[in-house]
Amino acid sequence: MNRIVYLLAFVLVLSCKTDKPEKDEIEKWEAQAANVEIIRDDFGVPHIYGKTDADAVFGLLYAQCEDDFNRVEQNYIWATGRLAEVDGEEAIYSDLRAKLFMTEEEAKANYENSPAWLKELCDAFADGINYYLYTHPKVKPKLLTHFKPWMPMYFSEGSIGGDIERISTKKIAAFYESDMALPEMEAIQLKKEKEAEEPQGSNGIAISGKLTQSGNPLLLINPHTSFYFRGEVHVVSEEGLNAYGAVTWGQFFVYQGFNEKTGWMHTSTYTDVMDEFKETIVRNDDNLFYQYGEELRPVASSEIVLKYLDGKKLKEKKYPAYRTHHGPITHVADGQWTASAMMWEPVNALAQSFIRTKQNGYKGFREMMDIRTNSSNNTVYADAEGNIAYFHGNYVPKRDVQFDYTEPVDGSDPKTDWQGLHSVDENILVLNPKNGWIQNCNSTPYTSALEFSPKKGDYPIYMSRDQENFRGVHAIELLSDRKGYTIDSLIQLAHDPYLPAFKALIPGLVKAYYAQDDKNPKLKEPIKILEEWDYTAGEDQVAMTLAHFYGTAMGSSAKHPDNISDMERIIYFGTHTEEALKIFEEVIDQLTTDFVTWKMPWGEVNRYQRITGDIKQYFDDTKPSIPIGFASGRWGALAAYGARYTTEGAKKIYGTRGNSFVAVVEFGDTVKAKSILAGGQSGDPASPHFDDQIIRYKNVNWKEVPFYREDVLKRAEETYTPGKR
Repeated sequence: MNRIVYLLAFVLVLSCKTDKPEKDEIEKWEAQAANVEIIRDDFGVPHIYGKTDADAVFGLLYAQCEDDFNRVEQNYIWATGRLAEVDGEEAIYSDLRAKLFMTEEEAKANYENSPAWLKELCDAFADGINYYLYTHPKVKPKLLTHFKPWMPMYFSEGSIGGDIERISTKKIAAFYESDMALPEMEAIQLKKEKEAEEPQGSNGIAISGKLTQSGNPLLLINPHTSFYFRGEVHVVSEEGLNAYGAVTWGQFFVYQGFNEKTGWMHTSTYTDVMDEFKETIVRNDDNLFYQYGEELRPVASSEIVLKYLDGKKLKEKKYPAYRTHHGPITHVADGQWTASAMMWEPVNALAQSFIRTKQNGYKGFREMMDIRTNSSNNTVYADAEGNIAYFHGNYVPKRDVQFDYTEPVDGSDPKTDWQGLHSVDENILVLNPKNGWIQNCNSTPYTSALEFSPKKGDYPIYMSRDQENFRGVHAIELLSDRKGYTIDSLIQLAHDPYLPAFKALIPGLVKAYYAQDDKNPKLKEPIKILEEWDYTAGEDQVAMTLAHFYGTAMGSSAKHPDNISDMERIIYFGTHTEEALKIFEEVIDQLTTDFVTWKMPWGEVNRYQRITGDIKQYFDDTKPSIPIGFASGRWGALAAYGARYTTEGAKKIYGTRGNSFVAVVEFGDTVKAKSILAGGQSGDPASPHFDDQIIRYKNVNWKEVPFYREDVLKRAEETYTPGKR
């Protein structure tokens, strides 16, 4: 107990010290702040102008903290492996996962070994946040009272979580608690929960100038993320930086966006970029070795100390960490310790993320892709030169195709080792296809440009899974044989209300009902509504409510073959209807129980509500909310609106992910764009920009982007330097 008290006292001493920066540090911040101008437009979007790139980064992080320090801090608490210090012991395996891949000492070493220009940006990152905390003493961090320049090394690639979140903390826990694999029943339950989750991903569409009214290319930037996951920013320097778009809270580069000449949209890739290697472990006295060919190699071992909150006390646990040349040991597979391998080059990944934002044409953008550290994403691209392109992945290890890398492979066989990386030219690439458009909706790249798509047989089997989804099907149908695009018509296309999944699912239910000799009278009217429905979403659609809850219930309850995709399951349910009528009757009963009547228009059930700026949202049927006519991406909605179903006490469903920051950009002699956010720019409920965009969002009335300074000034609501607001 005395040790714990001492530890707490030590932490408090450190906190007090970091709350009072040294005089020279303050003078440094103030000098850099004087080189920064922040202009807030009429939607609260910050346009940050700095003399140097580092000045711009300083201002960018300061502005992000103004908008949502809570999320900035949370991302680094999570990324650096300190979540259990805030959330308690339940988060300790998330922290252990982070530390298995990089310790604080390794992060510091990566920072020290970075090129000078990147270190300057990392310094500016930390200084911008720390100056915000210094000038806002009423802001009380949950944990991080002083940010360090090595922290971005943990959070370098853009996707919060990125590859590392694909490593199961449940499996890590099973390994450390029992030295065994995850129990089969628990693994099955996790699989079911995964199937029931709202599909994650994004849409990217690039349109050639030959298909637009203006003759200029268009780019749809349409990530599907958790709401309030990224802020909208514009960051400019006198060193050539002029990027607009979405920045993940706490990062110093625009992750999805555009500059005057190029635009980039990332969609989650399902290219196999991570592998698991089963290691043959040999114990010799107190030493561990692993088999590799004819040799025994020592297992690298170290100790990881993690702190966690228990009530009001800070405690600690110690864990042994093991590593082979394949990566850290993370779990057990087939009774063997298993190492997880993935891209972990934080310096190059961070450099690539920033360099990407400053390219002025395809040549430079293509050269930037040669860094090959954008591992978790595909990239849809357009530029002012008239090019459109699609890069399927950017980090693809070379493998021996005789092995099945979708399952753990034998790490003792040297033939299973990665043999370097594929070059960008060897990866799947589409450039200026003759059909004039490219789409990727986390779907197969082999339909990205109709008959001009890449051919599956030209690539190793691990280069991409050939799996379609209903968003991809929908996009292809909308884009085929169409021209005359404008910014506004592409926005309308991206909100097309048709839902192809229900065309596959609902007719089978209707047919099953009419095939019954003893038809259930309770189902007569709802079946008739579905029979007459045109499969479009809308606030007034009762059929949409019925279809959504029926499709969701089938997904969670009906039997289906293993190892088929979400789209394949829905098609299967549409043709295998043995359980359909029983489940549909249960849906009718549940809707009646929850809402008195099953005749609920979709907008009465599907809602938007933002009560607080908390990261974990709660929802309340008795408090104000607004109807939303959009639908889940699972059903093929391009404008995805995914809901949470597990809010205690709430019967209605409330949006939590999908269209968040979205933009359409036109590249010509000048760049033009429109954008929208779910909610608003600020995480503060007292701000006028907390949810000032939501009515525009639901009505598909996007705002004009002021990109050029003269336009920014016309829309300016407030102009200031950091520390002077």
